[in-house]
Amino acid sequence: MANGAPSRRPRWRSLLPLVLVVLATGFQVRPQRFWGGGGWRPDPYREGLPVATNGVVDRGFTFCRLLYQHVRREPMGHGWNTDYPGSDHNFMERLEELTTTEPSHWADGQPGYAVVRPMQDELYECPFLFMSDAGSVGFTSREAERLRDYLHKGGLIYADDFWGPWAWEQWMREFQKILPGASWVDVGPDHSIMHALYEVPEVPQVPSIQFWRRAGRRETSEQGPASAVPHLRVIFDDQERPLMIMTHNTDIADGWEREGEDDDFFYAFSPDAYALGINIVIYALSH
Repeated sequence: MANGAPSRRPRWRSLLPLVLVVLATGFQVRPQRFWGGGGWRPDPYREGLPVATNGVVDRGFTFCRLLYQHVRREPMGHGWNTDYPGSDHNFMERLEELTTTEPSHWADGQPGYAVVRPMQDELYECPFLFMSDAGSVGFTSREAERLRDYLHKGGLIYADDFWGPWAWEQWMREFQKILPGASWVDVGPDHSIMHALYEVPEVPQVPSIQFWRRAGRRETSEQGPASAVPHLRVIFDDQERPLMIMTHNTDIADGWEREGEDDDFFYAFSPDAYALGINIVIYALSH
């Protein structure tokens, strides 16, 4: 992956289940959106959790995305709502299809993906928090304290889609506010995350579909040599429970969001993106 080119090695154990589902269902999602507030936004806006007051009787697994304030801009990033809501919607659909997980649903039948702010009480009901464009985040001291409490009470943060050294340095400054003095480790192919359900032989480098098209459908490193190697990094507590999982120099969620837009993109990136995402969820919920 050091040259930025996608691996051509077959990955049948992660590919076949998803390909069979696609062939059987013809699944393709087209999230409804409207223009407003300076960018694309979902319609309806899903803040908070699907609960009885919204017409939901039985709530299963909910995909929670953290709504944060961004303090800097990254190329092709939009802050907290990068890849939202298509990636969250599609991931919940695939998680239900490919595992025995029973997701929650909103009253209108949409899968239970939700947006939660650091200071909302619903934060503590989320099994994990997903963050996109993590290299643009800025936490206040109160938000950092709240998120630290969330992690110490059993939560987990999964940060995705930040590229190159400057985004990593920004994220390091911010997660140190939450977990002062914390250190991370690079996860290799032998770690149980990589085969929690599907065999993922290496961290896939998933580019945004816009970059991939502009690069002639060949390159995957969005910042050239500066982001050539994708990483899966984890912060563990003293009992080896994961507190933060980070996918750097890759956009795993774009493999979920863009699966129905381009067959070549789907076959090159979506199976591995789903395989790793599902592995992370299973690992997080079982440790």
